[in-house]
Amino acid sequence: MVDLENDVKFIKGVGPNRVTLLNKLGIYTVKDLITYYPREHEDRSKPVNLCDVLDGQEVLIEAIAVSKISQIRTSRKNMTMYKLIVRDETDSCLITWYNQSYLKTRFTLGEKYTFFGKISKKNGTIQMNSPVFDDYGKTKNTGKIIPLYPLTYNLSQNTIRQIMENALKLINNELEETLPEYILEEYKLLDINSAIKKIHFPRDYNEYEIARKRLVFEELFGMQLALLGLKNRYSANEVGISFNKDVKISDVINDLPFKLTKAQIKVLEEIDSDMENQKPMNRLLQGDVGSGKTIVSILAAYKAVKSGYQMTIMAPTAILAAQHLEEYTKILSKYEIKCELLVSAITKKKKEDILKRLKDGQIDVLIGTHAILEENVEFKNLGLVVTDEQHRFGVRQRKIISEKGQNPDVLVMTATPIPRTLALILYGDLDISIIDELPPNRKKIDTFAVTKGLEERVNIFIKKQIEEGRQCYIVCPLVEENEEINAKAVVELAKNYKEKVFSNYRVEYLHGKMKSKEKEEIMEKFKNGDIDILISTTVIEVGVNVPNASIMVVENAERFGLAQLHQLRGRVGRGEYKSYCILKYQGNSEVIKKRMQVMQSTNDGFIISEKDLELRGSGEFFGTKQHGLPEFKIANLFEDMPILNLVQGLAIKIIEQDSKLEKSENVKLKKLVKEKFGQRLEL
Repeated sequence: MVDLENDVKFIKGVGPNRVTLLNKLGIYTVKDLITYYPREHEDRSKPVNLCDVLDGQEVLIEAIAVSKISQIRTSRKNMTMYKLIVRDETDSCLITWYNQSYLKTRFTLGEKYTFFGKISKKNGTIQMNSPVFDDYGKTKNTGKIIPLYPLTYNLSQNTIRQIMENALKLINNELEETLPEYILEEYKLLDINSAIKKIHFPRDYNEYEIARKRLVFEELFGMQLALLGLKNRYSANEVGISFNKDVKISDVINDLPFKLTKAQIKVLEEIDSDMENQKPMNRLLQGDVGSGKTIVSILAAYKAVKSGYQMTIMAPTAILAAQHLEEYTKILSKYEIKCELLVSAITKKKKEDILKRLKDGQIDVLIGTHAILEENVEFKNLGLVVTDEQHRFGVRQRKIISEKGQNPDVLVMTATPIPRTLALILYGDLDISIIDELPPNRKKIDTFAVTKGLEERVNIFIKKQIEEGRQCYIVCPLVEENEEINAKAVVELAKNYKEKVFSNYRVEYLHGKMKSKEKEEIMEKFKNGDIDILISTTVIEVGVNVPNASIMVVENAERFGLAQLHQLRGRVGRGEYKSYCILKYQGNSEVIKKRMQVMQSTNDGFIISEKDLELRGSGEFFGTKQHGLPEFKIANLFEDMPILNLVQGLAIKIIEQDSKLEKSENVKLKKLVKEKFGQRLEL
């Protein structure tokens, strides 16, 4: 049996250069390769008569060579054109290739070949440019359904197809089955070997669909089992803290200088009920950017502290943690609740003092970053844990921080709106609360999607806003998953804007490769109004409150997901000033236009996330970076909702009967969950 963890370099056709290219795609092992699924398939199996072809159509033709290849030097340097005339029973076609010298002797007069390519009709002549081809009767490049893979520069479809074929030959139908026999039979699923082979090289679309169903089923089923196992582990016989029923959150609500929304009140009732219950709270608080999640956590902190416990909130950045300290102190100091900030940048002496006071119980609320996870951070009596922006903290970090107390209550806050239909499924290990309305004082952000041609007008508008005293964010495009390249793009754009476009203004930049201290200093300056224009990568997506910033410009907006664009837009519109989001995009495809239209037509994060899922698929949307969960390689939660509902019911049934998957018939499932979630979960 082939070891799937073997390095991809051992597969025939993979030399040192190709290893590097495959690594760029996240392919390191044989397993990574065979689970690198095609993004689509192209049907090259049905030949069309030349008399029936349409301009711009991609078709397969079967035709005889009726001329010898002619070689023509073009006026362009180093460019040679090769021309061949072919004919079927209905018409003739002129085929052209460029710089393919081996073609000179490739075709024999009077022999039949198959060609697949794009048709163009010019002056009554049918033409085809650079088609792939085979000798008639052969099916290397034509005559079948061909997989098309998401690729990186310098790696061709032909190359990856050949490598994939070699990998499947090496495996030779010896993959170990991952699903139990009883499930395969009950749900009429293909075995794993057939599914992997047919997902890459199906004979027809029906075979592809059957293979895909099997792999989607497995992917979603594994996730559901894992999440339910996690939820079980949290709640199984665990006795948590029953916070004091006499401590009334309403006392603080009545004292607030603003009114809470109905949605906030509803969520607080759910949290209050959880906190008074003996079962440990594990709740996800979902709310759009600016919906008022922080005040909800402050009120929960009040209840915890006044019941005799400590509370901690963990934020993804030191700037955000400092912002929380400000907001917590403003509301809680009048109730003699002591708040403190713990971030890695503080002095050794100050840190020692904080750790001592924390252990002695002199600090009620500890606000910080990942620094809170360190072993030497000990609480006297930790009762409530809040993590802000869940997608920056995986399931494991939540577990580490919870273990600093005796089954403390856990509240996870996220501003990433997840479609209502999916939240329960995705966060199977948490109960869910949603703040689905914005406070009445939040202003709508006007959003405009513009093309390159309007750049000058956009720059004039930015200058006008700065002259009025406002500030502006400019976000650089994601070039690829490479901090190095993204950082370079930011520096280049900043240089151009600093020296030319906005030379009269204070322009600074920010990117992920900078040291934390450097980033914090820049953000602090921006917050204090000492920078007019901040050019940045998406590091500002989860960020600070800068009420004076009124413009968000996103360069190459077509490269971002809608949910991410919505997060970025939420950085402005936080003060009293009218705010704008300008999406600069390139490309004319229907999908790009639709996505830009969605952003212009709604400010509702939940609607946007539904659309994002529909237009983009779920691989990225629910990627590891966002939720600390394994990335979906093949499932699309929008298209595959019926399978998702099916596996959810099945997973519940199995976990109810065999919570630790210890029965002999479920051994394969235990292995599946372990492989999928690794150390994140011990069932």
